[in-house]
Amino acid sequence: MPPKPAIMTAFFLQPIAFGSWLPQIPGVQERLALGPAELAIALLGLPTGILLMLPFAGQLVARIGSRNTLIFGFPVFLALVPLPVAAPDIGSLFLLLALLGIGLSTIELALNVEADVIEKRGTVSIMNRCHGFWSLGIMTGSLIGAGFLALDVWSFLAIGLLSLLLAPVALVVCRALPIQAGQADEAEKRSSWSMPSPAILGISLFVFGITMTEGAVADWSAVYLKDIFATSGMATGMGYVVFAMLVSVGRFLGDAAKERLGAVVLARICLSLSLAGMLLVVVAPVTTIVYLGLACVGLGVSVGFPLAVTASADLGDRPAAENVAILSFIALFGFLVGPPMIGFVAELAGLRSGLATLLPPLVLSILLAGLLRRRKAA
Repeated sequence: MPPKPAIMTAFFLQPIAFGSWLPQIPGVQERLALGPAELAIALLGLPTGILLMLPFAGQLVARIGSRNTLIFGFPVFLALVPLPVAAPDIGSLFLLLALLGIGLSTIELALNVEADVIEKRGTVSIMNRCHGFWSLGIMTGSLIGAGFLALDVWSFLAIGLLSLLLAPVALVVCRALPIQAGQADEAEKRSSWSMPSPAILGISLFVFGITMTEGAVADWSAVYLKDIFATSGMATGMGYVVFAMLVSVGRFLGDAAKERLGAVVLARICLSLSLAGMLLVVVAPVTTIVYLGLACVGLGVSVGFPLAVTASADLGDRPAAENVAILSFIALFGFLVGPPMIGFVAELAGLRSGLATLLPPLVLSILLAGLLRRRKAA
């Protein structure tokens, strides 16, 4: 398999099992009798895992290569995904999500670094499409997870079997990725951490509100539909499926739209749509309006992270892979910090108010979109 189809397939496969876990969150919350704040504390396990891995994952990927990281890390990550569903209490749920966060952060970083390397070797942009396939993957996983709910199967066994089926396919795909030479030497030269530049921090702050919204929709859309609108079965998980579907559509159209409008204009238009969609979700009187709002949010946030990856890789103030790694870590942290923040607010003021806390970060992302026009640093 050529490198470009291989990396796109890897992006598709990575979130399928994780996506199937997301519709199970309300069931886990109900089984463990957790309130919104308690669920928020448990969900902090994922960002805790990210922080624990943060000092080591970049050096690991640089030392052994993104391809080898994916080959060894994919089976471990897939083995971790089913475990939170079977957690017997809030403490074990937190710990199991922390382990999952460690695996997730490493795999996400390796995928983005590998995609950047392959893109630089060619003449055609692939970053938007790679993330489009990731969106298809998490949409597929969410749909599978919603199907598990409709069939009333034991989620732990179902997600475990799904992970078991995905593991050998993922290994075959990752082995088709190109071998990168000389990364160990580069890792030795850059073994110490240096402060990120203001430019990459600004681009990372731009994408933080976007990924915060993505994480919040992933963890709270099903809970919101169940608690506020009394949905059940597949209808509970369909909100995220709609969101992920429109994220995927936006990313597959993103490269052509960028050529026509430019990165800054495209980002501002899309994020304005996302802001309007989140307002619809917050004030929606019926489930149909929630689905419509989530569709707008999905289309609106779709191109933000791929545009930020390209902008950070083009800065020129340090190797592209290092900037992409910094961006990926901060973006992934945004993806995981939004859900617990919403939970704490929801405990005090309700879920509608919790979701409303996403509006200011989206406004900030619109204001920072001008940073995407940056090119090589002088």
